[in-house]
Amino acid sequence: MLARLRANRDLTLSLLFLALSAALWFTPTGFENRIDATALRARARVVSVDNDRVLHFGIIKTGWQTLTMKLLDGPFKGQTVEGDNLLTGKLELDKIFVPGDEALAVITTTPDGRISRVNPQDHYRLDKELLLLALFAGLLVLYAGATGAKALLSFVFTGLAIWKLLVPAMLHDYDPIWVTLGLVTLLISAVIFLVGGLSRKGLVAFCGAMLGLLTTCVLSLALAPGFHLNGAVRPFAETLLYTGFAHLNLTRIFLSGIFLASAGAVMDLAMDVAASQNEVLCKKPDLHFREALRSGFAVGRAVTGTMTTTLLLAYSGGYMTLLMVFMAQGTPVANLFNLTYVAAEIFNTMVGSLGLVATAPLTALIGAFVFTRRRAC
Repeated sequence: MLARLRANRDLTLSLLFLALSAALWFTPTGFENRIDATALRARARVVSVDNDRVLHFGIIKTGWQTLTMKLLDGPFKGQTVEGDNLLTGKLELDKIFVPGDEALAVITTTPDGRISRVNPQDHYRLDKELLLLALFAGLLVLYAGATGAKALLSFVFTGLAIWKLLVPAMLHDYDPIWVTLGLVTLLISAVIFLVGGLSRKGLVAFCGAMLGLLTTCVLSLALAPGFHLNGAVRPFAETLLYTGFAHLNLTRIFLSGIFLASAGAVMDLAMDVAASQNEVLCKKPDLHFREALRSGFAVGRAVTGTMTTTLLLAYSGGYMTLLMVFMAQGTPVANLFNLTYVAAEIFNTMVGSLGLVATAPLTALIGAFVFTRRRAC
């Protein structure tokens, strides 16, 4: 009877978040009207390329390519059109097309419905991205069954919530710290209670994760002034200011990103500790508070050691070329650690790791209290 009640409760929760995900999918962000209403998108195959106006300066290319493309879908399917691929000299932004490539073409139309301009925005990757997503979803459900399906639902809900709620709220100049805290609280509850169920285990993991996250938030706000970081260290931060959003506080956006980025690791650690304590107490229900606490601490110590290294690898991996540049120039280590970009990553890594270290004992403490109050699993 109890198992059936839990199953019905979990099903209700899953249906609730499925409905919320569907609602988010159709929720407008408020920024759709900034897109040209006459623009259409279509997949196009590059038939030929004219590189006569491409200028070479070593490995840098500027100028533009003139592409002849055949549209593969959309209302103009089958038509052959021309478009220019502008090269700005920035390798991270420029793309080079060759015959046979597929491009995502943005088509601007005239009021009477004819094509006025075609812009080959970039190589077409949507089909490959969907294939990767389908492979991920299939393997997850195949391996984990119903739990995998709920994990996939939480994954989709998280992505939609960030795009449909968090990003628009920040663009509307709501305080990034409070907005991110509110959203992360919603996401942590969705992920933990969907995967862990509405149970004491889920409650302990949720409380531990939230306390760890709040620790990260408080530490980032308290320690940031001494680092003198202005938030412009993130990619495209200046571009955001120059596109009509100069009023945004980049520093608070940067700080909110710290505990948003560490939320996944915090949830993972809290769930590991809570699930381990719950399993121990189910097998040995006669354990007292102190013994349950020691068990939680033992698990927390083991998991924390690997999790903090995971954060370091995740953060440093995104800046590997930056580190290579400094080493190639013979930059002293003291100078390296004092540079804004590197200091920002150190701050990000260490504050996130401090939050992780705090999560394990806090979760163990809450779990020892909750699991020893009522012995039934």
